[in-house]
Amino acid sequence: MTATEMFRGARDFLLEHREDYATACRGFDWPRPEHFNWALDWFDVIAAGNDRTALHIVEEDGAETRLSFAELAERSTRVARWLRDRGVAAEDRVLVMLGNQAELWETALAAMKLRAVVIPATPLLGPADLRDRVERGRVKHVIVRAADTAKFDDVPGAYTRISVGGLPEEGWEPYEDGYAAPADFVPDGPTLADDPLMLYFTSGTTARPKLVEHTHTSYPVGHLATMYWIGLKPGDVHLNISSPGWAKHAWSNLFAPWNAEATVFIVNYDRFDASRLMAEMDRVGVTTFCAPPTVWRMLIQADLGRLQSPPREVVAAGEPLNPEVIEQVRRAWGVTVRDGFGQTETAVQVSNSPGQRLKTGSMGRPSPGFRVELLDPVSGAPGVDEGEIALDLSDRPVGLMTGYHGDPDRTAEAMAGGYYRTGDIATRDEEGYLTYIGRSDDVFKASDYKVSPFELESALLEHEAVAEAAVVPAPDALRLAVPKAYVVLAEGWEPGPGTAKAIFEHSRQVLAPYKRIRRLEFGALPKTVSGKIRRIELREATAAGSADEYREEDFR
Repeated sequence: MTATEMFRGARDFLLEHREDYATACRGFDWPRPEHFNWALDWFDVIAAGNDRTALHIVEEDGAETRLSFAELAERSTRVARWLRDRGVAAEDRVLVMLGNQAELWETALAAMKLRAVVIPATPLLGPADLRDRVERGRVKHVIVRAADTAKFDDVPGAYTRISVGGLPEEGWEPYEDGYAAPADFVPDGPTLADDPLMLYFTSGTTARPKLVEHTHTSYPVGHLATMYWIGLKPGDVHLNISSPGWAKHAWSNLFAPWNAEATVFIVNYDRFDASRLMAEMDRVGVTTFCAPPTVWRMLIQADLGRLQSPPREVVAAGEPLNPEVIEQVRRAWGVTVRDGFGQTETAVQVSNSPGQRLKTGSMGRPSPGFRVELLDPVSGAPGVDEGEIALDLSDRPVGLMTGYHGDPDRTAEAMAGGYYRTGDIATRDEEGYLTYIGRSDDVFKASDYKVSPFELESALLEHEAVAEAAVVPAPDALRLAVPKAYVVLAEGWEPGPGTAKAIFEHSRQVLAPYKRIRRLEFGALPKTVSGKIRRIELREATAAGSADEYREEDFR
């Protein structure tokens, strides 16, 4: 049996039992081919002679891009040929920093065909973040929007520079030249299933983001589970709201929809407009919709009744969704938002899939192909009703990362005792439904992005006024939480509006927008006898509120 046949068989089984959770879990087996290249062995196969729309992008000004499966297969082949002539080879690291534009999908497919390793990056990143990614990622090539090329002026390295759109600066090659390359492609060798495919930088509690490594199967094949959770079917029009550069974009804007042979639909905007989004959903007939909780909270503030033809399936991921939001959507649209849980390190591990009975507050049950255990936080033993979410490695799921690239100690710690440990805490009821409790460390979400307090504290310490700093989440009605810093001032600095303004300005200069400090308070930091900061006290104080707090918006 070929790799394509193995993949199709597993996919079709999940499609056949998309509303029969028990049968899907009992009968699903991960395809584990020796060789597999999703772009060549799956996408190009389903694209042959296929004029159905694979990618549909609508811009804020109303301009549209529509590309069929056949067109994308050809364009990505031409780009692959051109990139190979530019020196891109198997296992070369390619940093891709593009927006929601056709070139992003073309590049992803082209890189797979070349067996190059993609390092996705959000355009929100600044030079400091890019230096870290280029250095630790051992980047040999970068593909970025013309508007962002200046960010690389201070990023050293002998990497190929490719610019997308606009007139390229000196030293940058125009991506558009790739469309003139030949439309035939012969791979330079077979793709092993466990060859590296993607490297994701993700925030953690250490000074530097973790580097998550995925293979040619762990994400492409692993996201069969994500396809199942969303409830995708061939011919669907799928809208997922996610920024490029983050793992959820690959989850639901690349692998899951095209695993199902569905159309990826994108609405680009500078500022979120719920009414326009719903008008576009009606116009194109969106059948499946995924959005982070921040977007769901903004949607319910609008008139949900403006949507005349609600999607068949609606899902949310990133954090637990408030039951009140779910109920408002159910009343307006007649469909229930279904939660799912996963990480950059995995595909969706736990979810409320179509056909399952939903329980309020629960994120559902383990996905087909995932054996989920809860580990006792003290002993590490499985079988408890509340504990750390972990994956049983005795039957290792395909949709799990290889490990943390370049960090064997961290990988060993995460995989210790025969389990992959997520660092997230949940409870399980008698029917196997899991309810999310929270992180076991101090990482928090702001506007659906993970934020590492350590990283923000390190940035604050670069300012001469800051002697010590601790960052915790502050409640926010729209973003769920925003970063708040408690700061001990250096000698010679006095607390007050002037100092607060200077620190806020520093935060804006050195941190990406989603990481910026939004609240600030001066004072001593509570500590343990051993000198560790007692963040729990700061979180409690933040939740209680303070008259001594400064807010970033007061200094604009």
